[in-house]
Amino acid sequence: MFVRPVMRRGPGLLGAVARTAVVAGTATAVSRGVSRRMDQRAQDQAEAAAYEQAAAQQQAAQQQAAQQPTGGDDLMAQLQRLVDMRDRGMLSDAEFAAAKAKLLS
Repeated sequence: MFVRPVMRRGPGLLGAVARTAVVAGTATAVSRGVSRRMDQRAQDQAEAAAYEQAAAQQQAAQQQAAQQPTGGDDLMAQLQRLVDMRDRGMLSDAEFAAAKAKLLS
């Protein structure tokens, strides 16, 4: 009697388990890498948005400060109005001196 040797047609059970473990490990590593990249990209975008918002607020504050007259300019304008009122005769010298003293204090 002749017994035919059993021929395997694949890696066998142990080989299949090993291949499955390698595939699963590779998939997990790739998934973690993709997740890390996505998280980093989202963090970068959030930081960029915060930077742009801070820059826009700073620019708006600078524009607002440029539009407002400084205290010295306002004071000079008020003094000039007092001089004009005195020159037109609307204020006496004493009233002018009192208003000027009040303005400068």
